[in-house]
Amino acid sequence: MLDLKLTRARVRTLDDARPRATTVGIVNGRILGLDDDVADLPARTVVDCQGAAVVPGFSDAHNHMAWFGQSLSELPLQDAATLDGLYDAVAAKARDLPEDAWIVGSGYDDTVLGAHPDRHALDRAGGGRPVWLKHRSGHMCAVNSTVLRLSGAEHAPDPEGGVIVRDHRGDATGLLQERAQELVTGLVMPYSVNELAEALGRASRVYAAEGLTHVVEAGIGRGLVGRSPVEAAAYQRARDLGTLLPRVELMVAADNLHALGAHPDDAVETGIDLGLRTGFGDDRLRLGPMKIWLDGSLIGRTAAVTEPLCGHGHGVYQNPPGQMRALVVAAHRAGWRVAAHAIGDDAIDLALDAFEEAQRVHPRPDARHRIEHAGVVRPDQLPRIAALGAVPVPQPRFLHALGDAMAASLGPDRVAWLYRHRSFLDHGIRVPGSSDRPVAPGAPLLGMESMVERTSSGGAVLAPDERVTAEQALRAYTLDAAWAGHDEHERGSVTPGKLADLVVLDRDPVDTADRGIGSVRVLATLVGGRAVHGAEALGLAVPDTVPHST
Repeated sequence: MLDLKLTRARVRTLDDARPRATTVGIVNGRILGLDDDVADLPARTVVDCQGAAVVPGFSDAHNHMAWFGQSLSELPLQDAATLDGLYDAVAAKARDLPEDAWIVGSGYDDTVLGAHPDRHALDRAGGGRPVWLKHRSGHMCAVNSTVLRLSGAEHAPDPEGGVIVRDHRGDATGLLQERAQELVTGLVMPYSVNELAEALGRASRVYAAEGLTHVVEAGIGRGLVGRSPVEAAAYQRARDLGTLLPRVELMVAADNLHALGAHPDDAVETGIDLGLRTGFGDDRLRLGPMKIWLDGSLIGRTAAVTEPLCGHGHGVYQNPPGQMRALVVAAHRAGWRVAAHAIGDDAIDLALDAFEEAQRVHPRPDARHRIEHAGVVRPDQLPRIAALGAVPVPQPRFLHALGDAMAASLGPDRVAWLYRHRSFLDHGIRVPGSSDRPVAPGAPLLGMESMVERTSSGGAVLAPDERVTAEQALRAYTLDAAWAGHDEHERGSVTPGKLADLVVLDRDPVDTADRGIGSVRVLATLVGGRAVHGAEALGLAVPDTVPHST
């Protein structure tokens, strides 16, 4: 007896041995068979898909789920087009708050506004309340005089790996870059587990509506984007409540690693308590790679590059390169997969040097260490990435949301190196799809559209030779994303035996790509054969929550 049978569907399996099907049979959260294998089997529930497309569930290989979930309850600044408009939004928010309440906004973009918000203008708009506005990149923020005073940033020296921006008189402007932001986050963090669990629930509902069945959270605990030193407990809390809808893999920020004092024979000198590492957990919630930030951001002009960014310097490293390289080697030795945040080509060199040293000193086949973002990749780095078996994790929607500003920072001679895809494939390198949400919109179908079109919001086509086909884009968000997590035998294609993580669409994103992949509608999303979105569209009972055992 099948639990669920989908019939009259146009199934694109992404399984080369059986690329198309019309019927899918599901038992105990897994795919039992396709077409004739299950056509005559009875099922507790039969859904007539009436010709709708069915594809593997989408995966986002790099997102910030808690950050995004919290941003949904903060003052939204993504659409602010002018500084005056931003100040008006802050003032309107201030009128609804007590005099001592914080005004927290997220998503402003100085390349749209023409400049960063000014501390004194934020003083006036906020009426003396603390004002903290987060840049969309996550690598900087703008604060007012109240926050500068409370944090001590007004007169503090630049912290290692960070910059307190000052004007020509030496006065703090209110702009804090990279690790200087920790002066502010130290005032409000850690957030409680319950608050974070609620944020994860908000994010989950959005993700389910976009077809996401698996996501990688790119940094928990202490560190640049961490929310709490016990942040994993928030994911467990949301899972227990049934509000954590997608499967989640947690990157542990390198700031959480420390000396362990294990037996010398164990070769585990550095790690987290109890020696937990990549792979601990189950198919619903588990530990993923160790995340280490090497450089800054391209939109923030802090990416570490070999040649200066236009009108700016060479960027910054978060910590001394030798120290970060040693940490990568130690994490590799302790059994972690490593995810190195490296946007500029100089930072990518550092990541590759560290991976090479780690494998030379402590060989570990098929480690699949990752280069998060891999934003500016020189031609000579491509064969080296391939030879080391490293996994670049670029964000294609950056091209639309941020591409014009990034191209201006790089200059015309380097635009061809920007967020590559075709070149990786040509070198035999698999590329998972990801968003870095909330830095850019996270809907996977929009990401696929950008892989195919590579068009900026200003209408420019950026590095057209890096375009890929619609099917390659779909593979990036499904099978290649699963492969990046050593999960290619568990998910990523509609194959008997794999998890029944599926998306029902109003049309096939491959066959109808010429109409714009981003306009394809998600009708329903199934995780382990259970509808987490669109149950009504399939004629299924609507679950209140998703059992954590699925």
